[in-house]
Amino acid sequence: MSYVVTIDGPAGAGKSSMARALAKSLGVHYLDTGAIYRAIALMLDESEININQPELISEALKDIKMELRNGAVLVNGVDVSGLIRTPHIDKIASEYSALKCVRDALLNLQQEQQNFGSLIAEGRDVGSVVFPDAAVKFYLTASPEARAKRRCLERELKGEKVNYQETLQAIKSRDKFDSSREASPLKVPDGAIVIDTSELNELETLNLLESHVKKILKILF
Repeated sequence: MSYVVTIDGPAGAGKSSMARALAKSLGVHYLDTGAIYRAIALMLDESEININQPELISEALKDIKMELRNGAVLVNGVDVSGLIRTPHIDKIASEYSALKCVRDALLNLQQEQQNFGSLIAEGRDVGSVVFPDAAVKFYLTASPEARAKRRCLERELKGEKVNYQETLQAIKSRDKFDSSREASPLKVPDGAIVIDTSELNELETLNLLESHVKKILKILF
């Protein structure tokens, strides 16, 4: 029996790292929906197709071939995993992903992933739109300050120069944009377990998520 667990939440709440860790712990697939939208944003940006050209976007998405392979993201056969993790893509990904034509085009791609077995999916609308019937739904959140500190630390570890105040403002702006967009706005999915990770480290958060999953799906473990 296969199942889907979703993890929604705002930027910097730890969705990606927790979904990846939970999937590894449970021995199931990990679906990084954010990477899909980042890859789309990269492709459209490189093609010089902006958010005000929905017809061109729809046409471009008809020919795109995307593959999620062992944690890597391939667009038309090219591994773009490293190229999609930059501040520029951070910004434009949210703008492109807010477009209904983009979300509609990628909805089936995401839903098809459950055909390959149980999976942990993370994003901003996976529990509310992509997998509304998921067996377990989580909503991870944290204060903007905590999330900004984490984002700065991530980039410092990569050798990047960071500015905490700029990062904090970007987090707040992203929250406002994601929550107010017309297509699939960020919200707590119906029936989701809300977890504030502001004062939790990664191991504590993982243990909490895993305990909820095993309790709810005890028949599977």
